Amino acid sequence: MPEGYLPILVMLAIATGFAGIALGLPALLGPRRPNRAKDEPYESGMIAYGDVRRRFPVQFYVVAVLFILFDVETILLYPWAAIAHQMGVFGLLEMAVFLVILLVGFVYAWKNDAFKWE
Repeated sequence: MPEGYLPILVMLAIATGFAGIALGLPALLGPRRPNRAKDEPYESGMIAYGDVRRRFPVQFYVVAVLFILFDVETILLYPWAAIAHQMGVFGLLEMAVFLVILLVGFVYAWKNDAFKWE
């Protein structure tokens, strides 16, 4: 049984070695000529003004997390749909419970103005 994992171990070793070489060679062989212009922050070809490390509003992160949460839970519908006919009524009821919980969370976030940009 362990010999079945040998190809995976070899692939992992090759991938790790390739990544190490790809990151290490430029660091060893590349030119090092630091100057003030290279050390400045660069943003879309525009000269930065003010502090480039400004804070984003927390609302930005809340919307991003909610998007990922609902997106991932929606993706879970696809495998269920592929085998829904095999699961019968039990699978349908379980998915109905899942969707109700998802809908309750969505309504809760909506009622608490989690999706508003202010």
